[in-house]
Amino acid sequence: MRIVIRLGGSVVATPVNIQLISEYARILKRLKVKGYVLVVVVGGGALAREFIKIAKQLGLAEKDQDDLAIAVSRLYAQLFTKMLGKAGCKKIPTSLEEAVQCLEKGRITVLGGLKPGMTTDTVAALVAERVKADMLIKATDQEGIYTKDPRRHPDAVKLDRVGFEELPKVLAEDKHRAGIHQILDPEAIKILKARRIRVRVLNGFKPENLLLAVEGKAVGTLIE
Repeated sequence: MRIVIRLGGSVVATPVNIQLISEYARILKRLKVKGYVLVVVVGGGALAREFIKIAKQLGLAEKDQDDLAIAVSRLYAQLFTKMLGKAGCKKIPTSLEEAVQCLEKGRITVLGGLKPGMTTDTVAALVAERVKADMLIKATDQEGIYTKDPRRHPDAVKLDRVGFEELPKVLAEDKHRAGIHQILDPEAIKILKARRIRVRVLNGFKPENLLLAVEGKAVGTLIE
């Protein structure tokens, strides 16, 4: 089974959560031993957004803002790869081709951003498309997808299941911008919808949720 895991920077990197990083590394190695083919895409979290803010204040173009955010996400990806030891790749892929090459060597592939104008959500969706993943798991800072932003609306209701066609009704953003921050970005949704790749959005602060999702258990929100 091929699985792409989109690990939110808001979970492991805002602030850096050493315990969570260690636990995820342990779980990933355990899943690899069981025969799962794994790709992990790590976000840059608050530090990436801070660099975007600094670059913007310095008058840098949005492409340059994105470049800095990508560099931060790759730094976190490198940290994860070091934790995986021999189970991971020796270097962080900077293209889809390099990610596939790492996977073909039987390693867990960990990467951050790839290029300006493309969020790590979109990177995860493109990788999932490229490797014909059975599922994309998004580990985020919420329990799943809600009818509206639960941080602003106390009456928001978590959805156990939602169709790709219904997503625009519950997500605020409809186009990319540097530092976009929502459950899934619009471009990623287009790719995943076109390829009908199942997505499981769950609370990443509970690493055991990853195991439940891989086992097909009902956790978080299923998008299909």
